[in-house]
Amino acid sequence: MKHRDEEIISLMRREKTSNRGFRMLMDAYQERLYWHIRRMVVENESAQDILQETFIKVYRNFHQFKQDSQLYTWLYRIATNEALQYLAKMKKMKKIDGDVSFYLQNRVAHNAKHDAEEIQILLQKAIHSLPEKQKLVFTMRYYDELPYEELSKVLNMSVGTLKTNYHYAKQKIEEYIKQNSDV
Repeated sequence: MKHRDEEIISLMRREKTSNRGFRMLMDAYQERLYWHIRRMVVENESAQDILQETFIKVYRNFHQFKQDSQLYTWLYRIATNEALQYLAKMKKMKKIDGDVSFYLQNRVAHNAKHDAEEIQILLQKAIHSLPEKQKLVFTMRYYDELPYEELSKVLNMSVGTLKTNYHYAKQKIEEYIKQNSDV
């Protein structure tokens, strides 16, 4: 991926090839970013809108990418911020009554495909019951398998804090599943 990132960056930095570089960037990262956002906001339509906003920001602000982190770290930071802003806006506009995590837990079951396994729904509800920082750390580490060092750059937290948040998130998820499953 490193070679491809270097090519994308090189193409995007030149005016004549920036559009081709941007298409390559989208091809390389669209699916990963979509699922990262989708795990945060649950609903497909919202995730698609946020993904589009993410790519608009990336295109407009690519000149600000300093290459002091990996490309996907920078992209994940933008996508994460866009998703968090969306959730904050929804709460502010009172489209979410009460607690955001309770709202998202209910949306998980509503948006699940009919054939989704019950344990997957339960896992998603458990994740959305976590405090925001633990939810972010858990999903990015568990699903996206980001190393703690990259997570540190995306979330602006120390590696030690990230490991602690991940540990507590795992414990809470296990407890949630034990309490809410028929197993």
